[in-house]
Amino acid sequence: MLATTHSACLHGVTAQLVTVEANSGERGDPRIVLVGLPDAAVKEAMDRVRSSLTNSGYPLPRTRVTINLAPSDLRKEGSSFDLPIAVSLLGAMGKNGNPEMSEYLLAGELSLSGEVRPIRGAIAMALLAKSMGMKGLILPTQSAKIASVVQGVSVFGVQSLSQTFDFLCGKIDLEPCNVAPSLPQNRISPNFVADFSDIKGQSNVRRAVEVAVAGGHNFLMVGPPGSGKSMVAKRVPSILPPPRHDELLEILNIFSSISEHENLNLDHCQRPFRSPHHTTSDIGLIGGGTVPGPGEISLAHRGVLFLDELPEFKRSALEVLRQPLEDGKVTISRSAGKITLPAQFMLIAAMNPCPCGYLGSPDHSCRCSIPQIHKYRNRISGPLLDRIDIHVEASAVKVEDLQNLERGESSQSMATRISDCRDIQQERYASVTISTNSLIPDSLISEICEIKPNDALLLKKAMKDLSLSARAYNRILKVSRTIADLAHSKYIEKIHLLEAIQYRSLDRKII
Repeated sequence: MLATTHSACLHGVTAQLVTVEANSGERGDPRIVLVGLPDAAVKEAMDRVRSSLTNSGYPLPRTRVTINLAPSDLRKEGSSFDLPIAVSLLGAMGKNGNPEMSEYLLAGELSLSGEVRPIRGAIAMALLAKSMGMKGLILPTQSAKIASVVQGVSVFGVQSLSQTFDFLCGKIDLEPCNVAPSLPQNRISPNFVADFSDIKGQSNVRRAVEVAVAGGHNFLMVGPPGSGKSMVAKRVPSILPPPRHDELLEILNIFSSISEHENLNLDHCQRPFRSPHHTTSDIGLIGGGTVPGPGEISLAHRGVLFLDELPEFKRSALEVLRQPLEDGKVTISRSAGKITLPAQFMLIAAMNPCPCGYLGSPDHSCRCSIPQIHKYRNRISGPLLDRIDIHVEASAVKVEDLQNLERGESSQSMATRISDCRDIQQERYASVTISTNSLIPDSLISEICEIKPNDALLLKKAMKDLSLSARAYNRILKVSRTIADLAHSKYIEKIHLLEAIQYRSLDRKII
């Protein structure tokens, strides 16, 4: 007897359909043969399935059974095929009638007792089931709660193999999960422990951060040790607008592809903030591995990637950022396959002005020679620097500022202005696929970032004096557009352009 179920395997952060076919009654010794390019984890599923069937009260097959995972040229990995294999095996044995197995997509890891355990990629599987118009998705209870954020598909949570099979046979009814994430009602993030009111002085850095977050621009801070660069970066999440539902779905999909949901909290849905150490490898940053998976830049999708001590990262690791910063995605090719991962993030970086860190400091003398300073800064290539919209110098904090008991402006006030600016951009780009000024395509820059003839001459002079590239030219215009939006100005004025030009400090000569 032939029985068929549907499951899925992860390919990066997307799910691909896998058909599980089981055929019993074949001649030969009573055993189960698994084919269809399974990896070691899938092959081990047969031992778990046998034990689960026995402990759930089902008999083992007394004939030869062949189980095929199709398509056969797609490598199957992980333990999520346990449940569909067991269900298709029971169907092939003709137990309890003819369950409606082919109308559902199943996934789950089985314990030896017959209970089901969480699996990775629940959201990707829910999106696949929705796109294929399936009747529903059957997952372990914990995974089903996460998958329920996908609207338009019924997600059923199960706790055991017997409960799953009884539901498919119509013996019991299950209610679809309905655990929607609690998105904030307004565009301002909830209170964070780290607040910008803790920052002493650094008014220019605070302003630059506000512009960067408002337009989604990449941002670099240059300053001596102790100037508060890391302190500023760690407070950026407190002014980030909460993600929209579609953005949240993308974020949760990426994280669900690498974990079984223990670290996913639907009660506090915010944009990701990733801060990898400077010893991170190329693969750790960009993704990949034997089985290509997401790296730090994909885990920062729709959020922030903070690179502290930027020149200390390996040159090769920094160079792999160039394409994702430009395209918002990364394509990884390995022998096991080729995947494209989302990587639309805001880069925040921090660095010292020189190896000793005290170049230009009025209180400390710099011990570095000019060649040492050049070598240090040349660790960051020109093409990568071009892709960072805003460079700002963070000077050492004065003692008077540290002793000042008056608190600075709160994150709530900054977030309100940023939210208003994002609303302006959302209205402007309602008919296109972009959401912030940093994503304006080159074809629309002349229309959206139009400047007056006199201001064009000013920008031309700045381009010549600073030896800026065409990419830097466009990024100055995009930053100018954000500054104008913060000022609720319909047009880019000279003052907006001048502020944007001054945010190219690293394009100037050192001495």
